[in-house]
Amino acid sequence: MKRREFITLIGGAAAWPLVARAQQTNRPKLGILLVGNRESFSRIFWEGLRELGYIDGQNILVEYRSAEGKLNLLPELAAELVRLNVDIIVASETPAVHAAKHATSTIPIVMAPSGDPVGTGLIASLARPGGNATGLSAAAAELAGKSLELIRDILPAARRVAALADPTNAFTKPFLEQINLAAQMSGIEIQVVMLGKSEEFDAAFAELAEKRIDAVIVQPTLPRAPIIALMQKYRLPAVSGNRAFADSGGLMSYAASLADRYRNAATYVDKILKGTKPADLPVQQPTKFELVINLKAAKALGINVPPTLLARADEVIE
Repeated sequence: MKRREFITLIGGAAAWPLVARAQQTNRPKLGILLVGNRESFSRIFWEGLRELGYIDGQNILVEYRSAEGKLNLLPELAAELVRLNVDIIVASETPAVHAAKHATSTIPIVMAPSGDPVGTGLIASLARPGGNATGLSAAAAELAGKSLELIRDILPAARRVAALADPTNAFTKPFLEQINLAAQMSGIEIQVVMLGKSEEFDAAFAELAEKRIDAVIVQPTLPRAPIIALMQKYRLPAVSGNRAFADSGGLMSYAASLADRYRNAATYVDKILKGTKPADLPVQQPTKFELVINLKAAKALGINVPPTLLARADEVIE
């Protein structure tokens, strides 16, 4: 073999798609990094992967890491996936994506999804993300403003609304910006409450009830169970941009369809394994949104949901 042909051969090998190179040695390895919700994410995400020909344990391997709602665990879990030398990290929800991004600048990251990836500095733009992260945007910041509209629809007399936010989450800034923007146009007064340690939640809700707050908007990544319990205890209607919030007993949720988001994440994994660079894959915006109303929660709070709002709901939980 001539020297030039040998150099060409070696250069071509370096450009093989990830999946082709992995098949020469071992199966591609995915790292899945979650804030919580492993069951719902796994089922839908794997449906998408199976449709593309991937089967866990046969032609692909998976390492799951979930923080079980404890955001402070995410950095170490992300670092652990990097040490395992996974081929791709699939990170669901903004805190998980940020943890993955801080852990590696070389391993491809699929956002599945992230709330506001441009506003929180994860990517340069939706069309050309640059760097090692791409995937799906949940458009959650914009939907936070929509939550305020829904509160006025279900409680026309509402004038004072609290925004419950996470001080450790990069998504908090665009989340609050959109709520304040919507509030300026509707004449509603917003009180921002930063919820840090869970043991502080009860005192925060007691203060909101004392101040006669009409309703609260909950940042999607805050822990659902204690907030829903306190919503019921202090009879404070609560809305979130997380479908699971309404499913778990919250009053309402309005969010991009997670089923679509999780399934579409599989297509990004497929494209990256076949050689496409994350920087060259545009980030998808959601096209399907779901309004879910928990009628049981509404009745417990003494709220009569207008028939016109019920007619707009994608799902009513009774």
